[in-house]
Order: sequence, then C-alpha cells, then structure tokens
Amino acid sequence: MTQNQIPTQFQNDLESNQKTLFLQIREVLLSYKQMTEIQKSIITTYANDNGPICNMRTMGQQVEITFLKGIKMKDKYKLLSGSGKEMKSITLKEFDEQLLEYYIDQAVEINLKRKKIN
Repeated sequence: MTQNQIPTQFQNDLESNQKTLFLQIREVLLSYKQMTEIQKSIITTYANDNGPICNMRTMGQQVEITFLKGIKMKDKYKLLSGSGKEMKSITLKEFDEQLLEYYIDQAVEINLKRKKIN
C-alpha cells in the first residue's frame, strides 16, 4: 500500500483485536454457494448472484454483521437490532457457527425470494 492509499475496512479489520473472530465469520459466509466478498473503503459486503446479503466489520471488542433485509428475519436469539426500515444488525464477541448459520441461512433465502419476485 502506498503512503497516500487509504486502507479498506477489510484491511482495518485484519489489524483489529477481533481479527480471529472476523476471519472465522468470514469463512462461514464464504462457504455459502456463490458467495463473494466485496472489500469497500468503509465496509466489507457479502453478496451472491441475487445481490448483496450482508456487511461485516469489527467494532471495538466485537464484530458487527448487518443484514440488508434483516427486517424480514426471524430472531430466536434476540440479537437483531437497529431502527432502519430494512437493515438489522447482530454483534458478536465470540464464534458460534450454529447461531451464524441461523441468521445467514435466512438472509440468503430472503435474498433468493426477492430475486424471484423482481
């Protein structure tokens, strides 16, 4: 990276105290069929052929995952938060693959249904 180049949020996440958790969650996200990672300056986005599904970033001692259609998701773990019209976030301090898959499975399914309607 050159001196004038601004690091992406992904690069910042890899230098954070939550790097290990971030990479564990990333591995789960990228295990989904056709999931791709888009490293933007302020956020890392995960999308598949049907469009963007969620964003992820480290924040202090946790990792935040924002589901772009989170308002349509069930929340048996009571972790979704946010006051937006569509997006809802979860923040994690430790890795729990079952919990992650519960939310990601829904987000992928919602994204698939949205594509079929359009």
